[in-house]
Amino acid sequence: MPALPLDEAGKYVAGAYVVFVALLLIYVAIMAVRIDRMREELSDLADLAERKARSTQHAAGRPQAEADERSREVVG
Repeated sequence: MPALPLDEAGKYVAGAYVVFVALLLIYVAIMAVRIDRMREELSDLADLAERKARSTQHAAGRPQAEADERSREVVG
C-alpha cells in the first residue's frame, strides 16, 4: 500500500523535478559566468605576457623578426 494515493503523489514528484531542473539551470549559469571570467583573465594574462616579452626583446636589442622566428622554432 503506497504512503500517498497516486493522484496526490504526482504533484510532489512533479514539484521535485521542477526544483531539480531549477537548481541544475542555476548551477549551469554560475559555471558559465565563472568560465567567462576565467577566459577574460587568461586573455589579460596572455596580453601581459606578450607585452613583457616584447619589452624584453626590445631591451635586449634583438629585432622582432628574429624573436618571432625563435618562438616558431620552439613551438614547432
